[in-house]
Amino acid sequence: MAVGMSTPRHTQTAAAYALGVQDGTGEAAGPSAPPAGIDPDHLPDGLVVADETGRIVCFNTAAARITATPRAAALGRPLEHALPLEDLKGRRWWPLTDPYGGLATRVGQPERSLLLPGGREVLVSARYVRDTPRGPVSRVVVSLRGTEARRRSERSDAELIATVAHELRSPLTSVKGFTATLLAKWERFNDDQKRLMLETVDADANRVTRLIAELLDISRIDSGRLELRRQPVDISAAVERHVRALTANGQAPGRFLLRTRQPLPDLWADPDKVDQVLGNLLENAVRHGEGTVTIDITPAHGEGDESGTAVTVSDEGPGIPEESMGRVFTRFWRGSKRGGTGLGLYIVKGIVEAHGGTITVGRGPGGGAEFRFILPVSAPAYLS
Repeated sequence: MAVGMSTPRHTQTAAAYALGVQDGTGEAAGPSAPPAGIDPDHLPDGLVVADETGRIVCFNTAAARITATPRAAALGRPLEHALPLEDLKGRRWWPLTDPYGGLATRVGQPERSLLLPGGREVLVSARYVRDTPRGPVSRVVVSLRGTEARRRSERSDAELIATVAHELRSPLTSVKGFTATLLAKWERFNDDQKRLMLETVDADANRVTRLIAELLDISRIDSGRLELRRQPVDISAAVERHVRALTANGQAPGRFLLRTRQPLPDLWADPDKVDQVLGNLLENAVRHGEGTVTIDITPAHGEGDESGTAVTVSDEGPGIPEESMGRVFTRFWRGSKRGGTGLGLYIVKGIVEAHGGTITVGRGPGGGAEFRFILPVSAPAYLS
């Protein structure tokens, strides 16, 4: 049913109540009136509206679902009876907040966690609507949200902490063990043994440094504070540099095939962040894939005059199962049990999207995994 049509009064005026705009006839008025077709039952959050007497006149579908209370059982009842909320200390919330009394300057209550009968937690915020400044409250608009999203976020944070603790424990134990041994028994070891232990300490220290850098990147990505310093980037030269580093570390030169289609558009991007993306994708292809690792660099044309550069990295290994494709860029996803924190591809996606680009995963021509990202041409940092 839509607002403005022949509907029950509680549905007809609910959107107007939610917006805090209503004339003396009970219909929405003024420039803020909701457009025809808005139904409070279409709102994703629970909406409860009480009139000037404290009785409920609107109780939408989401509110009924969140509170497990039928709409018919709530309409017309006093707010504190239909919605018997308590705070986390067991105190009844409505007498505590007294929406219809107290200071005439109060405008509502910020969102907080409250408990429904049975201990079910719900996020509640309230708005006190007055027809005149400092006048009596004419209606109370309450928003209800479930805590599922917050719980998922808390579980994700707990997983992150557990992963970090696990990943830090091993290298730090190694560093502590070798340094303590060297300090206590320095004279008992020959130069080769000392060098081996110090090289192990150095490698473990680098591992800790990389993990800390990943955590900082995740923090910046999640908060939208990932800074980009755009400069001209030669993407082909960057790929060649990574390939040379991999071959210097023991990979066969013939394992890599680089194909570049010229001419490429001028690319302005953060060179360090682009290196991070390329390094992660190439190392993943080497570690988890098999056969030849093919890197294709081509111009990419988007909507209108927008253009960019596309980079595709594919291998000939077993690939990624179809059921896992949708989870590849999430935190802690691992393509195999061969090490890693499972944070790399999450960071790669964040970096590419911070540039205004896109990244996808699929199956390559050789049957293995294929990652393709596109970076728009963009503009220098001093112009953005």
